[in-house]
Amino acid sequence: MTDAAVAPASQMPRPQSFFGQLWGQFRRHTGGVVGLIVFIFIVLAVYIGPLIHTIDPNKINIRDKNQGPSLAHPFGTDNLGHDLFAQVLAGGQISLAVGITAMLISLFVGTLVGVLAGYFRRIDGPLMRLTDLFLALPILPLLLVITMLFRDPLRAAFGPETGIFILIVTVIGITSWMHTARIVRGDVLTVKSQEFILAAKSSGMREYRVILKHILPNVLSSIMVSATLGIASAIITESALSFLGLGFPSDFPTWGRLLYDGVSFLQLTPSRVIWPGLAISLTVLSVNYIGDGIRDALDPRSLKR
Repeated sequence: MTDAAVAPASQMPRPQSFFGQLWGQFRRHTGGVVGLIVFIFIVLAVYIGPLIHTIDPNKINIRDKNQGPSLAHPFGTDNLGHDLFAQVLAGGQISLAVGITAMLISLFVGTLVGVLAGYFRRIDGPLMRLTDLFLALPILPLLLVITMLFRDPLRAAFGPETGIFILIVTVIGITSWMHTARIVRGDVLTVKSQEFILAAKSSGMREYRVILKHILPNVLSSIMVSATLGIASAIITESALSFLGLGFPSDFPTWGRLLYDGVSFLQLTPSRVIWPGLAISLTVLSVNYIGDGIRDALDPRSLKR
């Protein structure tokens, strides 16, 4: 074989990895890229911002109450002199932590139920009827009842902040897994009928290894999309609970709690509602656009596996 015949083969580009192809398709989605930039900016702002803007969010300064935006207080102050910019940054840390943690709980339960229901025929019916039962429940009243019942015992056991955090992320996680379970189950039913699954079973591979090595990697796309949408849903749910006064205490601000505290002063200082509301809207919108970008990037018509 001549060198001329070998050279083109050696210069052939290496095949991209799965995540390399995913990123290549994702960056073509303008909305997804913009959403990713905005979300990264928000995360950096809420975690790095307090290192630059060092005002204590719970510091009371009556002399500076109800002020408008200024260099010292970029978002103004509330009726007790709290710096709103510092409170929005501190509230963002809690809201994002709640959203990500609740999403992980929801994703774990939904993926577990979906995989088991789709792979094992004998428990498909009971698990899907359980999923339908949870879908039929009125979620917001259920959240309110559970919060009222377990708020005080968890506060006494773990402290006011940690107890409420555990309660809220657990409640949101166990009431938002149903859609993930149904989507994953459908994908598992499709993958289970493929020939490579039959070959794996014929080789004597145990069931749990088939699930871990062949089923889960092939339903990863649905799980990733559910993860992005789950963060947005959890942030909105936490904000709703805090807005109703059943979330974190007033000295432990979240974006929803800031909205709740600012409603009474809406006509006097409307910025108390505008800034946390804008932070919630931008975060949820950016996460939704990221989910749209990932979904389009994982479309088999655009990403050839």
